[in-house]
Amino acid sequence: MKAWLILADGTIFEGTSIGATGKTIGETVFTTGMTGYLETLTDPSYFGQIVTQTFPLIGNYGDIPVDYESKKCWVRGYIVRELCDLPSNFRCGGTLSDFLKNQNIVGICGIDTRALTKRLRESGVMNGMIISGVESCPAVTEALLREIKAYRIEQAVESVQQNSVGGVTGVSPVERVATNEVGAQGETSPSKSIVLWDFGAKANIQRELEKRGCHVTVVPCTATADEILALNPDGLMLSNGPGDPADNVQIIEELKKICDAGTLPIFGICLGHQMLALARGCKTSKLKYGHRGGNHPCKDTETGRVYITSQNHGYAVENTSIPAYAKMSFFNVNDGTVEGITYTDIPAFSVQFHPEACGGPHDTNFLFDRFIELMNRSKQ
Repeated sequence: MKAWLILADGTIFEGTSIGATGKTIGETVFTTGMTGYLETLTDPSYFGQIVTQTFPLIGNYGDIPVDYESKKCWVRGYIVRELCDLPSNFRCGGTLSDFLKNQNIVGICGIDTRALTKRLRESGVMNGMIISGVESCPAVTEALLREIKAYRIEQAVESVQQNSVGGVTGVSPVERVATNEVGAQGETSPSKSIVLWDFGAKANIQRELEKRGCHVTVVPCTATADEILALNPDGLMLSNGPGDPADNVQIIEELKKICDAGTLPIFGICLGHQMLALARGCKTSKLKYGHRGGNHPCKDTETGRVYITSQNHGYAVENTSIPAYAKMSFFNVNDGTVEGITYTDIPAFSVQFHPEACGGPHDTNFLFDRFIELMNRSKQ
């Protein structure tokens, strides 16, 4: 069955339908990851987006549910050059094609993903429509382009709450608890109590904390500063998530209150990094085509060492907006954008990339240990 991708600038790509049949509109982006397509599809940070895989062959190890980063697929649509429907992996539980159908994701394969990626790099991220189940491509009229251009990702963080790490909406923060019975070093009781503020958290953030013997309490995005502080945690983890960070006005206000208290150690990742920066007086802006994939080089400003990182974001903290009581700890080697901030007036730091990357690279996994050290110092 034929399918078409129509971009907001009127460009048309013709291919073959994969996944569900129908029509979908979303923000068209690309990711450079060679592996980890299941983690990509189940990452809540991709909410509202049509994701293009730049690696040409996708689906070769099939569907492996234990690799999911949340309970469902969040992308608006999926684009690949070639879809493998004969996967080979001892953990395989089905095909990627069946996964997309079961998740009701409209997709397209067989198009020139290199040409699409080049267009997105040159023109910037733009909205697009995937349509299948019709005999021919619809006429690209002004009305159709207006419909595509009108799409906007709204209430992103609120929309991913129900199926991200913590579980079910409507459950109080105290009840949304995940406990590790035996830590990474064989502890019989947790060494640290962590509140994970869920903005669309990937499951591996919680797993990395639990590996280090932490007791993790997951609270929803609607949690208040008073509710979080009432739990008396040793540290606060700010998760990744989708959308424009500046849209989350209420969360940023609550985060300001926690920062003003100045005693709770904080570690932010991706969206959590951006919202912590906004709470501390920084500004954020949208990147031309974002950073998505597992091969982004970031330099440690203190040691000069370069790490290869996994990333998934379309916004960044503006370099010139970092206040005097903070310093840039990492920057992107490719474009110089801010990749990490350490705050000197409160026990807090954050990074734009994903140190919990699953699957990989694991170069910056040590930042979870740095968070443990920060909590230990704060207790002294």
